[in-house]
Amino acid sequence: MKPRHAPTTPTSRTVAHCDDSAAGRRRLLAGAAAVAAVAVLLAGAPQAALAQDAFPSKPIRLVVPFTPGGVTDTSARVIAEFLGRRLGQQVVVDNKPGASGNIGTQIVATAPADGHTLLLGFDGTMVINPHVFQKVPFDTVKDFAPVGKIGDAVLILVAHPGLQARTLQEVIALSKWQAGGLSYGTSGIGGTPHIAGELLRQRTGANLQHVPYKGGGQAITDAIGGAIPLVYTAVAGAQGHVKTGKLRAIAVSSAARSSSLPEVPTFTEAGVPDFAVSSWVGLFAPAATPRTVVQKLNAELNAVLADPAARERLAVLGIDPTPGTPEQYVEEVRRDLARYGQVVRAAGIRAE
Repeated sequence: MKPRHAPTTPTSRTVAHCDDSAAGRRRLLAGAAAVAAVAVLLAGAPQAALAQDAFPSKPIRLVVPFTPGGVTDTSARVIAEFLGRRLGQQVVVDNKPGASGNIGTQIVATAPADGHTLLLGFDGTMVINPHVFQKVPFDTVKDFAPVGKIGDAVLILVAHPGLQARTLQEVIALSKWQAGGLSYGTSGIGGTPHIAGELLRQRTGANLQHVPYKGGGQAITDAIGGAIPLVYTAVAGAQGHVKTGKLRAIAVSSAARSSSLPEVPTFTEAGVPDFAVSSWVGLFAPAATPRTVVQKLNAELNAVLADPAARERLAVLGIDPTPGTPEQYVEEVRRDLARYGQVVRAAGIRAE
C-alpha cells in the first residue's frame, strides 16, 4: 500500500534550488557592496576636485630674499601682479633680506607646504651660496619643489671708454700683458657675475682681478669714473650707459644676443667657445607641496610668461622669459649646482 504523502527527504531538484537561491543571495550582496563602493568613490570625487580647484584659498606670500629695488625684487613684483590676476588671489611680495639671500630662502624651506608661500629663487642663492658659504640653512635639492623658471637676466662685460681694448680677445690679451692684470668690478663675492668672471679667467688664462662691491650700481659708477677698467654686471643696469657712450660694451655671456643690446656679440661669438653664463630667477615652493598645486602654479606662470604685456615688463629689466616644466627647471638647477661648484672650488671663493 503506497503512502499518501511524498517522503520528507529533499529531492535533488529541491537541493539544487536551495543552492541556487543561496548563490543568488551572495551575488546580490556582492553587487550591492560594489554599488556602495562606487557610490562612495563618486561622492568623494567632487570633494577632491573641489579641494584641488580651491587652490589658492587665500593670498599667496612671495618671499624675495633681498632688499627692494634689485632685479630679483622688481621681477618678483611683475610676476606677482600678473600671477595674482590669473589665480584670483593677491600675490604679496615679502622682502626678507640677509646673509646673501640665505635668510629669506630658509623661511620658505620651512614654511607650510600648501602652495601659499613661494620663493623668488635666484641662482646666486640657490646654486652658488651652497658652495661659497661654509654652511647654508637649507638644501637646494631636498628642501624645495621648483615650480618654474621665470627667465634669464643677461650678463654683460663693459669697459671704461678709455680702455685700450675694444673686443673680448683684446681685453684678454691686455690683461696678460699689463702688469697686475685688469680689475673688474661686480656686485659682490660669490655673485653670478663674479663666478662668470672666474670662469672666464679659468677658460682663457686672462689675468683678471676681482673687485667686489656691495652692489652693481656702485661698480658701474666707478667704471664710468675710471676708477676700475671693467665691470661684469646685468644688462639691465648697464644698457643705458652703453647707449649714451659712458661705457663700452665688450660682450654678453648669454647663449644668444640680448634683445636690449642686439649689436653686442656673445662671448662665444667673440672667440670663447661654448661660454654661456646668465643669471636666472624662478619660483620655488617647499618640498612637500602637493604635485597638483605645483602643476597649477607652473601652468599659470607659463601663461604669464606668454603674456606680451608681462614679457615687455620683464624685457625692461633685462630678463628673457623662459617658460618650461618643473622637471626642466629641476635639471637646470642640478646642472648649475655641479658646474658652479667646480668654478668656486678652483677659484677658492669664500664668502666673508
